[in-house]
Amino acid sequence: MRAALRATIRSHAGMDALLLLMVIIWGGNYTLLKILFRHIPPMPFNAVRLVVSSLVFLALVWWDDRDRERSSFARLSLRDLAWMGALGLLGHFLYQTLFVVGLSKTSVANSVLIIGCSPVAIALASAAAGHERIARGHWAGLALSLLGLYFVAGHGARFSGESASGDLMIITSVACWAGYTVGCRGLLARHSPLFVNAITIVAGMLAFVPASIPAMGRVAWGDLSPWVWVGTVVSALLAINLAYLIWYTAVQRIGAPRTSVFSNMVPLAGLAIAWVVLDEPIQRSKLLGAACILVGIALTRIANRNRVEQPPEE
Repeated sequence: MRAALRATIRSHAGMDALLLLMVIIWGGNYTLLKILFRHIPPMPFNAVRLVVSSLVFLALVWWDDRDRERSSFARLSLRDLAWMGALGLLGHFLYQTLFVVGLSKTSVANSVLIIGCSPVAIALASAAAGHERIARGHWAGLALSLLGLYFVAGHGARFSGESASGDLMIITSVACWAGYTVGCRGLLARHSPLFVNAITIVAGMLAFVPASIPAMGRVAWGDLSPWVWVGTVVSALLAINLAYLIWYTAVQRIGAPRTSVFSNMVPLAGLAIAWVVLDEPIQRSKLLGAACILVGIALTRIANRNRVEQPPEE
């Protein structure tokens, strides 16, 4: 019994270490993207990133299917395929477009804190779809998160400025991700999270790449530094592929509530890394907004402990 307990502790400790790695990856990805956007426009960058991550996800699905009697694709109905395609447009085309363009226009601090409101938006979208009712904890979490958004993006903002438009795009991207997450609920009851993510991200990539062609034609690809290519691939492999695998592995092994605690740390990691690397000032209004948002997220999660959320792609 003692040996089994020690093995369990070691397993949980290892999982916690991986989740901390996930927090650092997602928190640091905002800063990495801001640096890369100095050398390559957001749309061409993300087109390359989505192609890389799509190929990796398809390879992982193939690897996961090796020992199965029926492959994941063999169990896929035309109706589910069509629904995955529609969700891919919402969660990987529209969301990614708004996210990367919005991030290029506003600060890392604003972006990471606004994206941090995703659990609250998901709870509201789930209630609107009739999947659950909004408890008092949800309303309290929503009110605090909205107050936090005001301190982060609205306090002293000039709504004609580029930063304000970037904030608005990030806020809209959160709504897209909430719709995508709620829409995936039925699919996740019939297919693995890995397979659903793989097919939806491929669908989003197939729409994103053609939409990026005009911007891609204006990029001097031969003049790009090798480090830009390395950074793009690293962002795909770490922020989308590896971090997602860590997330869903943790949900399976230690449960959604414990896993969700770590996702609450991403905004703090993003703020700290941007402060150190980009010298972004952390104003008192943003600290107050961060506190409101984090408490709001915590209230939302407490009110809905057992639901498994899809974290937004970074």
